[in-house]
Amino acid sequence: MRTLEEYLALPYTIEIVHDHDDDGHAGFVAEVKELPGVISQGETVEEAAANVHDAMAGWISVALEDGIEIPEPVDVDAYSGRFLLRIPRSLHADLARRAEEEGVSLNQFVAITLARVAGSRKSRELV
Repeated sequence: MRTLEEYLALPYTIEIVHDHDDDGHAGFVAEVKELPGVISQGETVEEAAANVHDAMAGWISVALEDGIEIPEPVDVDAYSGRFLLRIPRSLHADLARRAEEEGVSLNQFVAITLARVAGSRKSRELV
């Protein structure tokens, strides 16, 4: 099993979003995606990042003491970048037509479209 320092050195996914409450007070919320419940806040991005690091240390310390399994960051290198998708022929035809209109390959059109959709939530939330 890893030590606290070893876990803290791993490349966990920290998402920091700008937030405000109903009274108009603004700040930033930081969350570690792989560690459920590890969330913190701060008035600045830097403060939120420092606070979430402290929250990570506390969460991991308790998990180590209690023998709870600690999730590790997702290894992006474990993914090939390829996946097979079965879709209705009519959708395939629609996508192919749109790709042709845009002057790109079907693969490129679908990859860009997926990236836009996946990123649209993040672009609204992320700093």
